Amino acid sequence: MHATVPSGAATGAGQVGHRTETFEWALVAVVVLALTASGIAPHDRLTWWMEVLPVLIALPILLATHRRFPLTRLVLALIAGHALILILGAAYTYARVPLGFWLQEVFDLARNPYDRIGHFVQGFVPALVARELLIRLQVLRRPRWLFFLVCCICLAISATYELIEWLAAVVMGGEAEDFLGTQGDPWDTQSDMALALLGAALAQLGLARWHDRCLRRLPSAGVRAAAGG
Repeated sequence: MHATVPSGAATGAGQVGHRTETFEWALVAVVVLALTASGIAPHDRLTWWMEVLPVLIALPILLATHRRFPLTRLVLALIAGHALILILGAAYTYARVPLGFWLQEVFDLARNPYDRIGHFVQGFVPALVARELLIRLQVLRRPRWLFFLVCCICLAISATYELIEWLAAVVMGGEAEDFLGTQGDPWDTQSDMALALLGAALAQLGLARWHDRCLRRLPSAGVRAAAGG
């Protein structure tokens, strides 16, 4: 004997699903439009390709998995924001982004800080992505390790990116200058990794409760509940 689902509940679930899908496609449209606009006449074409490569990899993966394993709207919005930061940096190169020059002037900084912002976000956004995957896939038996493991994952991502920058410098020489964006700082690599770690920690401290509420609102189909959630 099959249980009957109340029509009101079914209608409500359908409306939520429709709103979520509209939100997702709106984010995709914004990112694709920004990507297209930035690629029309970037400052350096090779640098543009290298900077937007994470977006070109992530977008098809998210589109292919969004029905089977839908991410929370919070995480999707953060991913879209991160993509826009990457795309803007790719268009101008990180050392030449106008927003960075404005911040440099307002705060009387020694360098364009847009690269620093990018590396902070490189920890901030992946932290929530990693947190969501670890919780929903029930990777950890002891949730108390969640904060530490997420920070480790984000630091590893940052270190991998720095190794890619180093490899680009070895292979391309001076042509990789715009991609590296060191602006003469001998401690640029260490600063970038420290900012990513800071971003990962602050994302969890500031957004964990909101993220948990978003996780509880996910549809049950295809989603593994958080242990103890």
